[in-house]
Amino acid sequence: MALHLRRTSRVLLLDDRDRLLLLCGRDPRRDGARWWFTVGGGIEDGEDALAAAVREVREETSLTVPADRLGPLAWTRRTRFSVDGRRFDQTEEYRLLRLTAAEAAAVRVATEEARYGHHWWSVEELAATDRTVRPRRLAHHLAALLRTGPGPAPLHLGDFDEDSDPDPG
Repeated sequence: MALHLRRTSRVLLLDDRDRLLLLCGRDPRRDGARWWFTVGGGIEDGEDALAAAVREVREETSLTVPADRLGPLAWTRRTRFSVDGRRFDQTEEYRLLRLTAAEAAAVRVATEEARYGHHWWSVEELAATDRTVRPRRLAHHLAALLRTGPGPAPLHLGDFDEDSDPDPG
Protein backbone atom coordinates (compact mmCIF):
# COMPACT_ATOMS: atom_id res chain seq x y z
CA MET A 1 0.00 0.00 0.00
CA ALA A 2 1.44 3.40 -0.99
CA LEU A 3 2.23 5.79 1.85
CA HIS A 4 0.64 9.25 1.50
CA LEU A 5 2.46 12.10 3.27
CA ARG A 6 0.10 14.56 4.94
CA ARG A 7 0.70 17.73 6.97
CA THR A 8 -2.13 18.86 9.22
CA SER A 9 -3.06 21.81 11.37
CA ARG A 10 -5.30 20.90 14.30
CA VAL A 11 -7.19 23.10 16.75
CA LEU A 12 -7.91 22.46 20.42
CA LEU A 13 -11.26 24.26 20.33
CA LEU A 14 -12.36 25.00 23.90
CA ASP A 15 -15.64 26.49 25.03
CA ASP A 16 -16.01 28.91 27.95
CA ARG A 17 -16.17 25.91 30.35
CA ASP A 18 -12.89 24.39 29.10
CA ARG A 19 -14.66 21.60 27.23
CA LEU A 20 -12.95 20.41 24.05
CA LEU A 21 -14.89 19.92 20.83
CA LEU A 22 -14.15 16.54 19.26
CA LEU A 23 -15.58 15.09 16.07
CA CYS A 24 -16.31 11.41 15.50
CA GLY A 25 -15.11 9.64 12.38
CA ARG A 26 -15.29 6.10 11.06
CA ASP A 27 -13.36 4.00 8.59
CA PRO A 28 -15.94 2.90 5.99
CA ARG A 29 -13.93 -0.26 5.26
CA ARG A 30 -13.76 -1.53 8.85
CA ASP A 31 -16.92 -2.26 10.82
CA GLY A 32 -17.07 -0.40 14.11
CA ALA A 33 -13.79 1.46 13.60
CA ARG A 34 -14.70 4.84 15.10
CA TRP A 35 -12.55 7.44 16.77
CA TRP A 36 -12.81 10.97 18.20
CA PHE A 37 -10.46 13.69 16.96
CA THR A 38 -9.90 17.43 17.15
CA VAL A 39 -11.04 20.05 14.68
CA GLY A 40 -8.52 20.56 11.89
CA GLY A 41 -7.18 18.89 8.81
CA GLY A 42 -4.78 18.93 5.93
CA ILE A 43 -2.65 21.92 4.99
CA GLU A 44 -3.34 22.70 1.35
CA ASP A 45 -0.74 23.71 -1.26
CA GLY A 46 0.26 27.35 -0.84
CA GLU A 47 -1.24 27.51 2.66
CA ASP A 48 0.58 27.85 5.97
CA ALA A 49 -0.46 26.05 9.16
CA LEU A 50 -2.27 29.08 10.64
CA ALA A 51 -4.28 29.70 7.48
CA ALA A 52 -5.17 26.00 7.39
CA ALA A 53 -6.33 26.09 11.02
CA VAL A 54 -8.56 29.12 10.37
CA ARG A 55 -10.01 27.48 7.24
CA GLU A 56 -10.63 24.16 9.01
CA VAL A 57 -12.39 25.88 11.93
CA ARG A 58 -14.67 27.65 9.44
CA GLU A 59 -15.33 24.50 7.38
CA GLU A 60 -15.97 22.24 10.36
CA THR A 61 -17.77 24.60 12.79
CA SER A 62 -19.09 27.52 10.68
CA LEU A 63 -17.09 29.94 12.86
CA THR A 64 -14.89 32.58 11.29
CA VAL A 65 -12.00 33.58 13.54
CA PRO A 66 -8.90 35.62 12.75
CA ALA A 67 -5.53 33.83 12.91
CA ASP A 68 -4.38 36.02 15.81
CA ARG A 69 -7.01 34.35 18.03
CA LEU A 70 -5.14 31.06 17.78
CA GLY A 71 -2.63 30.34 20.49
CA PRO A 72 0.99 29.45 19.79
CA LEU A 73 1.96 25.99 18.64
CA ALA A 74 1.34 23.81 21.71
CA TRP A 75 1.89 20.24 20.51
CA THR A 76 3.20 18.24 17.58
CA ARG A 77 2.68 14.59 16.73
CA ARG A 78 3.52 12.16 13.95
CA THR A 79 1.27 9.24 13.17
CA ARG A 80 0.92 6.55 10.55
CA PHE A 81 -2.49 5.02 9.98
CA SER A 82 -4.76 3.45 7.40
CA VAL A 83 -8.25 4.63 6.56
CA ASP A 84 -10.54 3.83 3.63
CA GLY A 85 -7.88 1.62 2.03
CA ARG A 86 -5.15 4.31 2.08
CA ARG A 87 -2.05 4.51 4.32
CA PHE A 88 -0.94 7.90 5.68
CA ASP A 89 2.19 9.29 7.30
CA GLN A 90 0.83 12.40 8.99
CA THR A 91 2.50 15.23 10.88
CA GLU A 92 0.25 17.30 13.13
CA GLU A 93 0.45 20.72 14.74
CA TYR A 94 -1.95 21.65 17.56
CA ARG A 95 -2.97 25.16 18.60
CA LEU A 96 -5.40 26.29 21.28
CA LEU A 97 -8.47 28.42 20.52
CA ARG A 98 -10.74 29.52 23.35
CA LEU A 99 -14.29 30.48 22.45
CA THR A 100 -16.71 32.75 24.23
CA ALA A 101 -20.05 31.28 25.35
CA ALA A 102 -21.75 33.00 22.39
CA GLU A 103 -19.21 31.59 19.92
CA ALA A 104 -19.55 28.06 21.35
CA ALA A 105 -23.35 28.33 21.07
CA ALA A 106 -22.95 29.37 17.42
CA VAL A 107 -20.89 26.29 16.47
CA ARG A 108 -22.59 24.33 13.71
CA VAL A 109 -20.76 21.11 12.95
CA ALA A 110 -21.65 20.20 9.41
CA THR A 111 -18.81 18.20 7.99
CA GLU A 112 -18.60 14.84 6.32
CA GLU A 113 -15.79 13.91 8.70
CA ALA A 114 -18.07 14.23 11.75
CA ARG A 115 -21.15 12.52 10.44
CA TYR A 116 -20.91 10.08 13.36
CA GLY A 117 -21.19 12.83 15.92
CA HIS A 118 -19.50 15.60 17.82
CA HIS A 119 -19.30 16.34 21.52
CA TRP A 120 -17.88 18.94 23.89
CA TRP A 121 -15.69 16.82 26.23
CA SER A 122 -14.50 17.83 29.70
CA VAL A 123 -11.06 16.64 30.79
CA GLU A 124 -12.82 14.33 33.25
CA GLU A 125 -14.95 12.78 30.49
CA LEU A 126 -11.85 12.27 28.34
CA ALA A 127 -10.01 10.60 31.21
CA ALA A 128 -12.92 8.21 31.89
CA THR A 129 -13.90 7.23 28.35
CA ASP A 130 -13.22 3.86 26.77
CA ARG A 131 -13.72 5.33 23.29
CA THR A 132 -10.79 5.73 20.90
CA VAL A 133 -9.59 9.35 21.12
CA ARG A 134 -6.76 10.95 19.19
CA PRO A 135 -4.23 12.10 20.04
CA ARG A 136 -3.51 9.39 22.58
CA ARG A 137 -3.49 10.46 26.25
CA LEU A 138 -5.48 13.55 25.28
CA ALA A 139 -6.97 14.00 28.77
CA HIS A 140 -3.50 14.02 30.35
CA HIS A 141 -2.02 16.43 27.81
CA LEU A 142 -5.03 18.76 27.80
CA ALA A 143 -5.12 18.94 31.62
CA ALA A 144 -1.44 19.92 31.66
CA LEU A 145 -1.96 22.52 28.91
CA LEU A 146 -4.91 24.07 30.76
CA ARG A 147 -2.92 24.12 34.00
CA THR A 148 0.36 25.63 32.70
CA GLY A 149 -0.31 26.92 29.19
CA PRO A 150 1.91 26.18 26.20
CA GLY A 151 5.62 25.84 26.92
CA PRO A 152 8.41 27.83 25.27
CA ALA A 153 8.63 25.08 22.65
CA PRO A 154 5.84 22.78 21.48
CA LEU A 155 5.51 19.45 23.28
CA HIS A 156 6.05 16.51 20.91
CA LEU A 157 3.38 13.94 21.80
CA GLY A 158 5.24 11.14 20.05
CA ASP A 159 5.47 9.11 16.89
CA PHE A 160 2.83 6.40 16.48
CA ASP A 161 1.68 3.73 14.09
CA GLU A 162 -2.04 3.47 14.81
CA ASP A 163 -2.28 0.20 12.85
CA SER A 164 0.33 -1.68 14.86
CA ASP A 165 1.14 0.13 18.15
CA PRO A 166 -0.85 -1.05 21.15
CA ASP A 167 -3.11 1.73 22.39
CA PRO A 168 -2.57 2.39 26.11
CA GLY A 169 -5.64 4.64 26.14
